[in-house]
Amino acid sequence: MSDSRTMLVPEGLQGERVDAAIARLFGLSRTRAADLAADGGVAVNGSHVGKSHRVHGGDMLEVTLPSNDPSPTLEVIAEPVPGMGIIHDDDDIVVVDKPVGVAAHPSVGWTGPTVLGGLAAAGYRISTSGASERQGIVSRLDVGTSGLMVVCKSERGYSLLKRAFKERTVDKTYHTLVQGLPDPLVGTIDAPIARHPGHDYKFAVMESGKHAVTHYELLEAFRHASLLEIHLETGRTHQIRVHFSALRHPCVGDLTYGADPTLAKKLGLERQWLHAVGLGFEHPGTGEWVTFESQYPQDLQDALDRL
Repeated sequence: MSDSRTMLVPEGLQGERVDAAIARLFGLSRTRAADLAADGGVAVNGSHVGKSHRVHGGDMLEVTLPSNDPSPTLEVIAEPVPGMGIIHDDDDIVVVDKPVGVAAHPSVGWTGPTVLGGLAAAGYRISTSGASERQGIVSRLDVGTSGLMVVCKSERGYSLLKRAFKERTVDKTYHTLVQGLPDPLVGTIDAPIARHPGHDYKFAVMESGKHAVTHYELLEAFRHASLLEIHLETGRTHQIRVHFSALRHPCVGDLTYGADPTLAKKLGLERQWLHAVGLGFEHPGTGEWVTFESQYPQDLQDALDRL
């Protein structure tokens, strides 16, 4: 017996290897996806393909899993998250101040704490909209980025806020410390972002990527770095980190995207200096515009003081 699953390849996976596409679409490890392709269990548009085949947006991807396949199931495990703050809570939403080292929701390969797990441990009931492992999540922060996140508790809240993020009516404000001094001091970065062709865990500015726009302005200049305020017009994965790395002003401490490890060590940083300080949106319950703010966590404040 076997289980056959079929899915259309989204435009965002254009040009990906088929094993990488399967891993992302079906929640399998990339090694498992490659094994399935090698065993003849993967077809694109009706034709069997190997693991290195490149997919295109709109392709029909079919994966045949043996009935005893040990593919992982993702579930929210109630686990207290030390340092996670609740900024606001009502019938429709809960606004969380996420610490570094915490994922928004469970995902393949992640065994650490999650925002949803922390909320479950604290007794919060979250909207059932969306996939079971990411209930109520309308936007995410990277594991290595701290700050404000909103999670929906009601179906109405989920529906309205999901649309607000999609239509870009949510005001998302970040502060970041970047190396050097950007020129101009106030500007906009408009450059498409796609998954890095050589590193599955990274992203890069590429012509084939998704539209991405970042607005920034200088708050304070230091000898080796600059504190910037960021307003995101779009919400691509790693957007701020990728855009400033492309300008050769990587976020301080962001070794993945080319930051100077010596400066990071001098400032006591073990992650990128990036914090979601502000969130503003139309409340899904009252219709009123609401805003929330978050202070810098201790490690980022200490690094700033050392500068």
